[in-house]
Amino acid sequence: MNRYSAPAGRSLVRRIGVLLGVSACAVLLVSCAGERRAPSAPALSPAQGRALIDRALPRNVADRAGWVTDLYAGFAAQALQPTQENVCAVVAVIEQESGFHVNPVVPGLGAIAWREIDTRAGRAGVPPLVVHAALQLKSSTGRSYGERIDAARTEKELSDIFEDFIGTVPLGRKLFSGWNPVRTRGPMQVNVAFVEQSAAARSYPYPVKGSLEDELFTRRGSVYFGIAHLLGYPAPYDRYVYRFADFNAGQYASRNAAFQSAVSTASGIPLTPDGALLSHDGSANGPSSTELAVRTLAGRLNLSEGAIHSALEQARTKDFEQTPLYEGVFALAEQAEQGRPLPAAIMPRIKLHGPKLSRSLTTQWYAHRVDERFKRCLGK
Repeated sequence: MNRYSAPAGRSLVRRIGVLLGVSACAVLLVSCAGERRAPSAPALSPAQGRALIDRALPRNVADRAGWVTDLYAGFAAQALQPTQENVCAVVAVIEQESGFHVNPVVPGLGAIAWREIDTRAGRAGVPPLVVHAALQLKSSTGRSYGERIDAARTEKELSDIFEDFIGTVPLGRKLFSGWNPVRTRGPMQVNVAFVEQSAAARSYPYPVKGSLEDELFTRRGSVYFGIAHLLGYPAPYDRYVYRFADFNAGQYASRNAAFQSAVSTASGIPLTPDGALLSHDGSANGPSSTELAVRTLAGRLNLSEGAIHSALEQARTKDFEQTPLYEGVFALAEQAEQGRPLPAAIMPRIKLHGPKLSRSLTTQWYAHRVDERFKRCLGK
């Protein structure tokens, strides 16, 4: 989400800013904590890494040794250093998402599930009464699926009910394969969709009894994929708070939000910097507002509409930063700002929606809440 190949002027200004801030950060170490470590910092030994993780964990964590083992393994399996900053970042996310409960109880889960079922039925054009009738069938436990949903207390229980239903009902896999309402799972609340993406890039190192999606309900699986989602991509932000925003909104969302802001500056067209550069529904609803705004700059960028779209398709990768579109938009925006350097990352402006949310929240709220926990961890 940060630009690796910024023009020399921008890069120099940022370096000068870093040098001027060194003395202040020495005094305010926690509040100035960034992502970069000194290049000469020695790698930690396994014993040192485990000891650091143990110190970072909250005092009242149950099965402390198990958490230390799985956290250290998650870092080691992905060749990521368990530095104090990295460890505290992961600990802060776990505290925010689950309070270090592997399979936490969710109050009112049954009612939440029914609302989500009705929502999915509406999207699919299926009358809710038809779905409710199907869920009154007897399940493998002797109770109806509906009764089991009413009694469900954890996401694992609810997911098991749906997998039982989908695997038992005739044509269940064909008709209801995407109906399991539990899409974020485990103590780090990793999205199921991310698992497929991550596993395609790096093999999961543990034996799998059921499915990779079910591994998210285990501590080791959720921690492994959670670390991958939070830290397993190159994004040299100057603050971890942008990674926390990305954990909520998607990798590179903070960088992409800054790009959208630059597009607005260069084109004069207001955009909501939500980090989503392409239409959520693909090409079905036409180009996104961001793509349409960028097209107005096509002549000044000397890029065709096809080249613009191809570059935007790389928005969830590091390579986007090396595209002529990315660098050209920032160059135009900085010209409009009389050479003032623009930020490489900003907070995505996203209102959070989900069946488990009972009040209005935003990605910015989430990122700063986790960042507070992160700073407390660093201050131990």
